[in-house]
Amino acid sequence: MGEKGLYSVIIPAYNEEARIRSVLTAFTRAFSGHEIIVVCDGPDRTAEIVGEVSKENPEVRLLRYPERLGKGGAIIEGFRASHGQRIGFADADESAEPAEIKGMFDALDGADGLIGSRRLKGSKITIKQPLMRRAISRIFNIVFAHILFGLPFRDTQCGAKVFTREAVMDIVDDLQGRGFETDLEILWRLQKKGYQVREYPITWKHSEGSTFRLSYSWKMFVSLMKIRWG
Repeated sequence: MGEKGLYSVIIPAYNEEARIRSVLTAFTRAFSGHEIIVVCDGPDRTAEIVGEVSKENPEVRLLRYPERLGKGGAIIEGFRASHGQRIGFADADESAEPAEIKGMFDALDGADGLIGSRRLKGSKITIKQPLMRRAISRIFNIVFAHILFGLPFRDTQCGAKVFTREAVMDIVDDLQGRGFETDLEILWRLQKKGYQVREYPITWKHSEGSTFRLSYSWKMFVSLMKIRWG
Protein backbone atom coordinates (compact mmCIF):
# COMPACT_ATOMS: atom_id res chain seq x y z
CA MET A 1 0.00 0.00 0.00
CA GLY A 2 2.92 2.37 0.39
CA GLU A 3 3.35 5.03 3.05
CA LYS A 4 -0.30 6.09 3.01
CA GLY A 5 -1.53 2.61 3.88
CA LEU A 6 -4.92 1.07 3.38
CA TYR A 7 -7.89 3.27 2.50
CA SER A 8 -11.44 2.51 3.67
CA VAL A 9 -14.32 4.06 1.76
CA ILE A 10 -17.79 3.61 3.26
CA ILE A 11 -20.92 3.64 1.08
CA PRO A 12 -24.29 3.81 2.88
CA ALA A 13 -26.70 1.95 0.60
CA TYR A 14 -30.42 2.10 1.38
CA ASN A 15 -32.60 0.57 -1.36
CA GLU A 16 -29.94 0.97 -4.05
CA GLU A 17 -30.52 -2.28 -5.96
CA ALA A 18 -31.03 -0.48 -9.30
CA ARG A 19 -27.51 0.95 -9.40
CA ILE A 20 -25.33 -0.59 -6.72
CA ARG A 21 -23.65 -3.06 -9.08
CA SER A 22 -22.52 -0.34 -11.50
CA VAL A 23 -21.53 1.89 -8.58
CA LEU A 24 -19.31 -0.83 -7.16
CA THR A 25 -17.76 -1.46 -10.56
CA ALA A 26 -16.62 2.16 -10.59
CA PHE A 27 -15.44 2.09 -6.96
CA THR A 28 -13.47 -1.15 -7.30
CA ARG A 29 -11.74 0.33 -10.34
CA ALA A 30 -10.82 3.53 -8.48
CA PHE A 31 -9.97 1.87 -5.14
CA SER A 32 -8.18 -1.24 -6.37
CA GLY A 33 -6.41 -2.89 -3.43
CA HIS A 34 -8.29 -0.84 -0.86
CA GLU A 35 -11.31 -1.51 1.34
CA ILE A 36 -14.85 -0.71 0.17
CA ILE A 37 -17.45 -1.09 2.93
CA VAL A 38 -21.09 -1.10 1.82
CA VAL A 39 -23.59 -0.67 4.66
CA CYS A 40 -27.04 -2.00 3.74
CA ASP A 41 -30.17 -1.53 5.85
CA GLY A 42 -33.02 -1.60 3.33
CA PRO A 43 -35.58 -4.31 2.43
CA ASP A 44 -34.66 -4.61 -1.25
CA ARG A 45 -31.96 -6.73 -2.98
CA THR A 46 -29.07 -4.31 -2.41
CA ALA A 47 -27.33 -6.50 0.16
CA GLU A 48 -27.75 -9.60 -2.00
CA ILE A 49 -26.15 -7.85 -4.97
CA VAL A 50 -23.28 -6.51 -2.84
CA GLY A 51 -22.71 -10.05 -1.55
CA GLU A 52 -22.46 -11.31 -5.13
CA VAL A 53 -19.97 -8.59 -6.04
CA SER A 54 -17.87 -9.28 -2.94
CA LYS A 55 -17.33 -12.90 -4.02
CA GLU A 56 -15.51 -11.65 -7.12
CA ASN A 57 -13.94 -8.59 -5.46
CA PRO A 58 -12.61 -9.39 -1.96
CA GLU A 59 -11.96 -5.71 -1.27
CA VAL A 60 -15.75 -5.19 -1.14
CA ARG A 61 -17.17 -5.80 2.33
CA LEU A 62 -20.87 -6.06 3.13
CA LEU A 63 -22.34 -4.87 6.43
CA ARG A 64 -26.02 -5.82 6.57
CA TYR A 65 -28.52 -4.68 9.19
CA PRO A 66 -32.20 -5.66 9.53
CA GLU A 67 -33.15 -2.34 11.10
CA ARG A 68 -33.02 1.11 9.50
CA LEU A 69 -29.81 2.84 10.53
CA GLY A 70 -30.11 6.12 8.64
CA LYS A 71 -27.20 7.62 6.72
CA GLY A 72 -25.41 8.66 9.90
CA GLY A 73 -25.92 5.31 11.57
CA ALA A 74 -24.53 3.55 8.50
CA ILE A 75 -21.46 5.80 8.49
CA ILE A 76 -20.84 5.17 12.18
CA GLU A 77 -21.04 1.39 11.74
CA GLY A 78 -18.72 1.68 8.74
CA PHE A 79 -16.24 3.69 10.79
CA ARG A 80 -16.19 1.03 13.50
CA ALA A 81 -15.72 -1.84 11.04
CA SER A 82 -13.00 -0.15 8.97
CA HIS A 83 -9.32 -1.06 8.91
CA GLY A 84 -7.89 1.78 6.84
CA GLN A 85 -5.43 4.43 7.90
CA ARG A 86 -7.54 6.88 5.92
CA ILE A 87 -11.30 6.53 6.21
CA GLY A 88 -13.95 8.29 4.17
CA PHE A 89 -17.49 7.98 2.94
CA ALA A 90 -19.36 8.65 -0.26
CA ASP A 91 -22.95 8.65 -1.45
CA ALA A 92 -24.18 5.68 -3.47
CA ASP A 93 -25.62 8.00 -6.12
CA GLU A 94 -22.14 8.81 -7.50
CA SER A 95 -22.79 12.53 -7.27
CA ALA A 96 -19.01 12.65 -6.95
CA GLU A 97 -17.10 10.22 -9.15
CA PRO A 98 -15.18 7.47 -7.31
CA ALA A 99 -11.93 8.54 -8.98
CA GLU A 100 -12.48 12.05 -7.60
CA ILE A 101 -12.99 10.67 -4.10
CA LYS A 102 -9.85 8.55 -4.46
CA GLY A 103 -8.04 11.81 -5.26
CA MET A 104 -9.25 13.20 -1.94
CA PHE A 105 -7.77 10.22 -0.09
CA ASP A 106 -4.46 10.76 -1.89
CA ALA A 107 -4.49 14.51 -1.09
CA LEU A 108 -5.11 14.19 2.67
CA ASP A 109 -1.47 14.80 3.62
CA GLY A 110 -1.08 17.67 6.06
CA ALA A 111 -4.64 17.68 7.39
CA ASP A 112 -6.87 15.52 9.57
CA GLY A 113 -9.72 15.65 7.09
CA LEU A 114 -10.76 16.81 3.64
CA ILE A 115 -14.39 17.49 2.74
CA GLY A 116 -15.68 17.88 -0.79
CA SER A 117 -17.06 21.35 -1.44
CA ARG A 118 -19.28 22.57 -4.26
CA ARG A 119 -18.66 26.22 -3.39
CA LEU A 120 -14.94 26.73 -3.82
CA LYS A 121 -12.99 28.21 -6.68
CA GLY A 122 -12.18 25.25 -8.85
CA SER A 123 -15.34 23.31 -7.98
CA LYS A 124 -17.55 22.24 -10.87
CA ILE A 125 -21.24 21.37 -10.84
CA THR A 126 -22.21 19.54 -14.01
CA ILE A 127 -25.89 19.02 -13.08
CA LYS A 128 -27.43 21.49 -10.63
CA GLN A 129 -29.81 20.65 -7.82
CA PRO A 130 -33.41 21.91 -8.09
CA LEU A 131 -33.74 25.53 -6.96
CA MET A 132 -35.53 24.66 -3.70
CA ARG A 133 -32.81 22.20 -2.70
CA ARG A 134 -30.12 24.79 -3.43
CA ALA A 135 -31.94 27.43 -1.35
CA ILE A 136 -32.39 25.11 1.63
CA SER A 137 -28.76 24.02 1.41
CA ARG A 138 -27.59 27.65 1.56
CA ILE A 139 -29.86 28.44 4.51
CA PHE A 140 -28.73 25.29 6.31
CA ASN A 141 -25.09 26.22 5.89
CA ILE A 142 -25.58 29.77 7.15
CA VAL A 143 -27.91 29.05 10.08
CA PHE A 144 -26.55 25.74 11.33
CA ALA A 145 -22.97 25.39 10.17
CA HIS A 146 -21.91 29.01 10.65
CA ILE A 147 -24.16 30.52 13.32
CA LEU A 148 -25.08 27.62 15.62
CA PHE A 149 -22.04 25.39 15.26
CA GLY A 150 -19.36 27.96 14.42
CA LEU A 151 -17.97 26.01 11.48
CA PRO A 152 -16.05 27.94 8.81
CA PHE A 153 -16.95 25.70 5.87
CA ARG A 154 -18.90 26.80 2.82
CA ASP A 155 -20.38 23.36 2.19
CA THR A 156 -20.89 20.84 5.00
CA GLN A 157 -23.36 18.52 3.23
CA CYS A 158 -21.49 17.35 0.15
CA GLY A 159 -21.42 13.57 0.44
CA ALA A 160 -17.67 13.08 0.02
CA LYS A 161 -15.47 13.26 3.10
CA VAL A 162 -12.11 11.73 4.06
CA PHE A 163 -10.33 11.65 7.43
CA THR A 164 -7.35 10.13 9.17
CA ARG A 165 -8.06 7.07 11.25
CA GLU A 166 -6.85 8.84 14.38
CA ALA A 167 -9.41 11.62 13.96
CA VAL A 168 -12.32 9.28 13.21
CA MET A 169 -11.66 6.96 16.13
CA ASP A 170 -11.33 9.90 18.50
CA ILE A 171 -14.93 11.03 17.87
CA VAL A 172 -16.88 7.97 16.71
CA ASP A 173 -18.24 7.18 20.18
CA ASP A 174 -19.37 10.81 20.61
CA LEU A 175 -21.58 10.87 17.52
CA GLN A 176 -25.30 11.11 18.29
CA GLY A 177 -26.95 11.85 14.94
CA ARG A 178 -28.20 9.03 12.77
CA GLY A 179 -29.47 10.93 9.76
CA PHE A 180 -28.14 13.42 7.22
CA GLU A 181 -27.10 15.77 10.04
CA THR A 182 -24.16 13.47 10.81
CA ASP A 183 -22.01 15.21 8.18
CA LEU A 184 -22.18 18.43 10.19
CA GLU A 185 -21.82 16.74 13.57
CA ILE A 186 -18.61 14.99 12.51
CA LEU A 187 -17.06 18.32 11.51
CA TRP A 188 -18.18 20.02 14.71
CA ARG A 189 -16.79 17.31 16.97
CA LEU A 190 -13.49 17.27 15.10
CA GLN A 191 -13.23 21.06 15.43
CA LYS A 192 -13.96 20.88 19.17
CA LYS A 193 -11.04 18.47 19.59
CA GLY A 194 -8.66 20.62 17.59
CA TYR A 195 -8.42 18.58 14.39
CA GLN A 196 -7.69 20.42 11.16
CA VAL A 197 -10.18 19.87 8.33
CA ARG A 198 -10.00 21.57 4.93
CA GLU A 199 -12.43 21.94 2.08
CA TYR A 200 -11.55 20.42 -1.27
CA PRO A 201 -12.91 21.63 -4.64
CA ILE A 202 -14.90 18.87 -6.24
CA THR A 203 -16.69 18.05 -9.47
CA TRP A 204 -20.26 17.17 -8.53
CA LYS A 205 -23.60 16.42 -10.15
CA HIS A 206 -27.13 16.21 -8.82
CA SER A 207 -28.62 12.72 -8.95
CA GLU A 208 -32.35 12.16 -9.18
CA GLY A 209 -31.89 8.95 -7.24
CA SER A 210 -30.77 10.69 -4.05
CA THR A 211 -32.38 9.26 -0.91
CA PHE A 212 -32.53 12.69 0.77
CA ARG A 213 -36.01 14.24 1.00
CA LEU A 214 -36.88 17.81 1.93
CA SER A 215 -39.29 16.36 4.48
CA TYR A 216 -36.22 15.26 6.49
CA SER A 217 -35.35 18.89 7.24
CA TRP A 218 -37.44 19.08 10.41
CA LYS A 219 -35.90 15.87 11.80
CA MET A 220 -32.46 17.27 11.06
CA PHE A 221 -33.33 20.49 12.86
CA VAL A 222 -34.52 18.67 16.00
CA SER A 223 -31.52 16.33 16.01
CA LEU A 224 -29.03 19.17 15.58
CA MET A 225 -30.58 21.09 18.47
CA LYS A 226 -30.15 18.05 20.68
CA ILE A 227 -26.56 17.59 19.53
CA ARG A 228 -25.65 21.25 20.07
CA TRP A 229 -27.27 21.73 23.46
CA GLY A 230 -27.95 18.17 24.61
